[in-house]
Amino acid sequence: MAGQVFALQAVIALLIVAAAAVALVLQGKYDSERDARNRSLAVAEAFAHAPGTAVALRSPDPTATLQPRSEAARLGSGVDFVAVLAPDGTRYSDSDPSLIGLKSPGDVGRAARGEAFTEIYHGEPNDAVRAVVPVRDDRGTVVGMVSSGITVETVGQAVEGRLPLLLGAAGAGLALAVSGAGLVSARLRRQTHGLGPAEMTRLKEHHEAVLHSVKEGVVIVGGDGRLLLANDEARRLLKLPENAERRHVRELGLEPRTAALLLSGRAVTDEVHLAGDRLLAVNVRPTKNGAAEGGCVMTMRDTTELAALAGRAEVARGRLRLLYEAGTRIGTTLDVVRTAEELSEVAVPRFADFVTVELLDPVVRGEEPSGAFTEMRRTALSGVRADTPLQPVGDLIRFVVPTTPMATALDEGRAVIQADLAAAQGWRAQDPEGAAQALAYGLHSLVTVPLLARGVVLGMANFWRGANTPEPYGEDDLSFAEELAARAALAIDNARRFTREHSMAVALQRSLLPRVLPEQNAMQVAFRYLPAKAGVGGDWFDVIPLPGARVALVVGDVVGHGLHAAATMGRLRTAVANFSTLDLTPDELLSHLDELIDRLGEEVEPGMPGGAGAGGGDGGPGEGTAGATCLYVIYDPTSGACTMASAGHPGPALVRPDGSVEFPAVPAGLPLGLGLGDRPFASARLKLEPGSKLVLFTDGLVEDRQRDFDSGLALLRESLARPDRTPEQTCADVFAAMLFPVPGDDIALLVARAERVPADRIAEWEVPADPSAVSPVRAAASARIAEWGLEEVAFTAELVLSELITNAIRYGRPPVRVRLVYDRVLICEVSDGSSTSPHLRHAADTDEGGRGLFLVAQFAQRWGTRYARRGKTIWAELPVGPDQPGGNGVLPGGSGAVPVPDLDALEDLAW
Repeated sequence: MAGQVFALQAVIALLIVAAAAVALVLQGKYDSERDARNRSLAVAEAFAHAPGTAVALRSPDPTATLQPRSEAARLGSGVDFVAVLAPDGTRYSDSDPSLIGLKSPGDVGRAARGEAFTEIYHGEPNDAVRAVVPVRDDRGTVVGMVSSGITVETVGQAVEGRLPLLLGAAGAGLALAVSGAGLVSARLRRQTHGLGPAEMTRLKEHHEAVLHSVKEGVVIVGGDGRLLLANDEARRLLKLPENAERRHVRELGLEPRTAALLLSGRAVTDEVHLAGDRLLAVNVRPTKNGAAEGGCVMTMRDTTELAALAGRAEVARGRLRLLYEAGTRIGTTLDVVRTAEELSEVAVPRFADFVTVELLDPVVRGEEPSGAFTEMRRTALSGVRADTPLQPVGDLIRFVVPTTPMATALDEGRAVIQADLAAAQGWRAQDPEGAAQALAYGLHSLVTVPLLARGVVLGMANFWRGANTPEPYGEDDLSFAEELAARAALAIDNARRFTREHSMAVALQRSLLPRVLPEQNAMQVAFRYLPAKAGVGGDWFDVIPLPGARVALVVGDVVGHGLHAAATMGRLRTAVANFSTLDLTPDELLSHLDELIDRLGEEVEPGMPGGAGAGGGDGGPGEGTAGATCLYVIYDPTSGACTMASAGHPGPALVRPDGSVEFPAVPAGLPLGLGLGDRPFASARLKLEPGSKLVLFTDGLVEDRQRDFDSGLALLRESLARPDRTPEQTCADVFAAMLFPVPGDDIALLVARAERVPADRIAEWEVPADPSAVSPVRAAASARIAEWGLEEVAFTAELVLSELITNAIRYGRPPVRVRLVYDRVLICEVSDGSSTSPHLRHAADTDEGGRGLFLVAQFAQRWGTRYARRGKTIWAELPVGPDQPGGNGVLPGGSGAVPVPDLDALEDLAW
């Protein structure tokens, strides 16, 4: 066998080395060709783009100038040839002077058309890897070509130069592989310990004679769990089949407890096991040397110690009573930590002096347990005495030593006994100082059990005995500990699932709320959100940037609690964001939202209660939308105008720059979803001074069972009446003053400080209803854009303004006004007195007009129409960064400059 192993490994090593050598040679050839292409292309491009090359090609005698320069470039770069060609392929210079004046073979027409390329050329004078690059003059016209390359022979020499190193490495690898095969063969020969066939035969005969003559059963099990040897007495006591040897222990028909003992590797003394109608006193010792390394030797004798069995029966009855009590005491709540504490309390003192329970961190949080069991959190600790050497609750327990009883129990998924803690080397090695304290305290025996539910480890329970119980744990205690742990694990898993479902509901609610506020300059905004302790609610808030540098602030509250309220809140928040893109007034937006609530209320399954305006409830399945309140505010930083409308929601608080607080009157619309018609809402307008703060909130902030709404408003006024605070500081102070110990409803708070666009960043013009007035306004706008330092978007802005103003004059009604606002973007607005809605269309090639709005859409970052009580405003936003789409006269996604048409001609384009 040793010789066969040696030959097989040598052949395999030879094949691997040969394959590796071939692969390296092919890779070397590929790398050399690629390097030749890159070098040739680099030399050709450098020469083609060198100063004077294009000029020399236009000179009367290009050869006189280019021949010495190309030869110098060839010598300096290390390529085999550098040639300069006319557009038709005629050589002006070449490394071989005899070829000057002749046409270059091969297809160089691609370079004459302006394309640089590399190729492997086959032909006269030599096969080569060459690159051909066009030479352009200042106008971009191809006036010649540069060809450089390396011959295929030179590339092959580079590959051949690596062959000695490759072959040497291959030989060294083969030598190492053969040496390794020789070592393996030598190892196989040493397995017989130097004994020849005769010596081994004699040793086996003596072994058989002694083994089968004793009256005590002997069984030897290997490390793989297979029976290696059983004497005649063992076969009789255990009733083993004739072909028992080399079969797995679990296939021999043994009692499960006996088979588990043989596979556990534990050492036991005089442990009683049942074998048919016999009671066997069993001794097990692990083997250390020889072929059975990792296995064990078990000896057994027949015994009829009925007195001991009677005592154990009494213990069993007591355990049954304790199990019944555990069933009534464990799992009385749906709290994971409390359930673990109940497990630790029920086992003290009748089964253990001290009990500790460790759970995985995800289990405590209600999540699915992870697959890593090396770290657990101590969750419960009970004992006969208050002082204990064990780690306290809350500590992180690590099982870094795999031979500890805890690690073994987790690995095998069953209870493990450590009858003598002083002999538990793995346990002592894991925490020497803590183990020494525990032993000095008197702890001497341990049963550790994994907490399993549905086959998944949730944690583990440890039962400790100390000075109060001198008897160590025995095998009879295993089944009881496992049964007790199984009942507790089921209760813990039920509590974990409840916690997970509650956490999922809270996570859904949080995911539907904004996590990061959008960037905008109109207001400095800070917010707070606090869910109710009783359950998930439907409060929400939002900050929505609007065209014209404006911003919308929203707060709302869905009636009820639970997943249904949270889901409805998410749908309403999305709807408000979508309606905001239509640039509606606050009262119009709430009207649309009211219609949406009506439709949502009709989306119930047949036979289910609910519908618009139904009672609150807790948001169970099948409930319709019970209604919602909403406050919608729009602020314009160019004028300070603030417009707001309410649908049954408390109005905002206004904090003036001097610290005075007032509550502006907002028309009280009824809550959404009550079916009050198309426009049941009205708007209120006010003007905000720079530095004023607008405070939006839900009713959970100001009222509760212990405080009415008016008292809450008075307290809110008092907490807001302090000037010179940032919105973030204001949020913190309001929560500190008004927060309830246990909030009964969700709380949403939004504090926004008004800012203004500087007056020097706003420009306005009134345009007469005459097409000739477009040019002066365009010129004035261009001058103002230049003052702002936005020259890179000046042309785009002129184009957009020309289109919008011309169409407003032609198709709109006076008065026509133009406004430019420089905020985060450049905003171009053209207003007129008409309410007709423009639409984008694509003009045909033969149409004389119809491209105006299409050009606006192409050049603007975004555009749209905003309607007022009289007339409309068409706006377009232009990015001010040079790298933004539409900047520098480049179309989005394009690769070249946009053709610049005559600006006066652009005025003739229509919608």
